[in-house]
Amino acid sequence: MVKSSDVLLILVAILFPPAAAAIVTGCSCDLLINILLTILGYLPGHIHAFWLIYKKMQAEERYGNGGFQYVGSGQYEPLYSGSHGGPGYPQQGHAQQAPYYGATGQ
Repeated sequence: MVKSSDVLLILVAILFPPAAAAIVTGCSCDLLINILLTILGYLPGHIHAFWLIYKKMQAEERYGNGGFQYVGSGQYEPLYSGSHGGPGYPQQGHAQQAPYYGATGQ
């Protein structure tokens, strides 16, 4: 489903593709790639920006709104993984250890 923020992002990509890439990826290598593609030709910059938007929309569908982070090259990973999948729970494979009090046992 296309949200109003995605429509606004698409309009920004039509007007200036590097701005849309910056909104989606932040200051990353993909922003530099988009700037270079836009300089080389306006159409390649558009295609790259639309691809980044598409990948972001896929991540929103898969992980929910705000439940993911950008890791580069159009890839996203969930913020919370594990059986509970929420904040405040340890991630899978990261069990919390009991504090060590030394020989006194206090």
